[in-house]
Amino acid sequence: MMMRIIAGTKKGMKLFSPDTQISRPITDRVKESLFSILYTYDLPEGARVADLFCGVGSLGLEALSRGAEFVTFVEKDPKVFAVLNKNIEKAGFEKETKAIRANAFNIGAVVDSDLEKYGLVFVDPPYAEVMNIQTDSPLGVLLDLLGEQITFEGIVIVRTSRDVSLLKKYGCFQTGERRQWGTMAITILGKNR
Repeated sequence: MMMRIIAGTKKGMKLFSPDTQISRPITDRVKESLFSILYTYDLPEGARVADLFCGVGSLGLEALSRGAEFVTFVEKDPKVFAVLNKNIEKAGFEKETKAIRANAFNIGAVVDSDLEKYGLVFVDPPYAEVMNIQTDSPLGVLLDLLGEQITFEGIVIVRTSRDVSLLKKYGCFQTGERRQWGTMAITILGKNR
């Protein structure tokens, strides 16, 4: 499936894709719906964003094209990571990004100081890795870690298979809106207010 940036300053830019079947690209229709939801939160305009399990960077690059200030990408697969870097370069976003090759379950969104906390985090791991959604699961531990890495008003978007429903609460996060498209679902989590 051909992926592209669908709106903003880089609208229409085609993204490079890896030759593997390991990534699950998000369709234009779903991406448009997701960003329409984000606009109701005044995002991604001016936000620091983290794109975890980012693949070739489709969501993070879309956020930058739509006005995000900075995006940290985390991807562990070396081949996919190489493609991600080509996409960042093609879009001309080298100064507004940091790409880290690591397992996001282990490091989360990575912040060096309080000034670097994120307003928006995309969590998009392989579906098989988020079948277990308990608080002690890799996802639960990651959300606990993100609690320290996200601003008070920040939100986390978790993409799962449609038949997975997240718990109502993870540490400092409360689950909110949930939307479904085809075989996938996204859940929005915000800090307990």
